[in-house]
Amino acid sequence: MGAIRTPRDKWIEEGLRALATGGPEAVRVEVLAQALGVSKGGFYGYFRNRAGLLEEMLDTWERAVTEDVIERIERDGGDARERLGRLFDFVGAGKTHVTSAGVELAIRDWARRDEGVARCLRRADNRRMDYLRELYGAFCPDEGDVEARCLITFSLRIGDHLIAADNGPRSRTEVLAAVRKRLLSP
Repeated sequence: MGAIRTPRDKWIEEGLRALATGGPEAVRVEVLAQALGVSKGGFYGYFRNRAGLLEEMLDTWERAVTEDVIERIERDGGDARERLGRLFDFVGAGKTHVTSAGVELAIRDWARRDEGVARCLRRADNRRMDYLRELYGAFCPDEGDVEARCLITFSLRIGDHLIAADNGPRSRTEVLAAVRKRLLSP
């Protein structure tokens, strides 16, 4: 009986985990193999080299934070407010490592030093903002209001977990619920 190969997506997931904790410099074949408990030989069955893995990691992340999220939200239908509510719930839950805040921040930091990563990030951000514009535009007639709501929503996604300030007499959960209510109001 032959050895069972570590699936390609496990290498990508482990690469994204390493990226989140140590940046692109931490994504090393030997380290990933050790974390997966396998030899590094299996890596080369999927990727020609480390650069190939980094490229696939970016592609996986971009698809996961754009089209995969949009497909998931659209699947259950509903009006724009219902879909935005599901979007807030899904994004806030951080269900997968690929879409985690740590990976998001690591890619943003990496994009400051790598033009190819910056192009990928710009594409993903533009797709996310376009989707938000579509949803908010369904019930907000004012384009300026739509853009403001989109920027607030997206800024919360990127930066909420970075804010260490207290929320006065309210919990963070209460404040985020109030923001959500305001964003979804007519």
